[in-house]
Amino acid sequence: MGTEHDVVALILRDHRTMEDLFRRMRSVEADRAAALREFAGLLVAHARAEETEVYPALTRFKNIDNAEVEHGEEEHDEGNEALLDLLETDEVGSAEWDERLESLVEAVSHHLDEEERTILNGARENVGAERRAELGVAFSEERARQLAADCGSVESVREQVKS
Repeated sequence: MGTEHDVVALILRDHRTMEDLFRRMRSVEADRAAALREFAGLLVAHARAEETEVYPALTRFKNIDNAEVEHGEEEHDEGNEALLDLLETDEVGSAEWDERLESLVEAVSHHLDEEERTILNGARENVGAERRAELGVAFSEERARQLAADCGSVESVREQVKS
């Protein structure tokens, strides 16, 4: 397995895609509802794949702070709550929608920044390339499973927030 499966690179690619989707959701010239649908699926699938396949494996390595991993999971919950608020807003582009979008952007951007500086840097420095590739395959497979199950639907996000 080569570097194309490196879990750190895959996670970072998703982060950049999320940032691109934020720009589309903010643009009055874009299909904001379609961007939200794409974002919702990506955010939920990405977080679930991290929590089931990546975070548990990383906590076994020295120099990767377990508290940071737990904090990352808490921030996933905050992102899901902000996502649900936006998904439940009636009119795309309304003042309420824009306000809730900014809350979502703030919550998720904060998480992406922290995760990149702490967990991902720790993984890059302390986890061998072969293990990162194995984790990347597991992350990708779980992410795909979640997307196929329509994990970003309002019903699915609502269930996730309740649990």
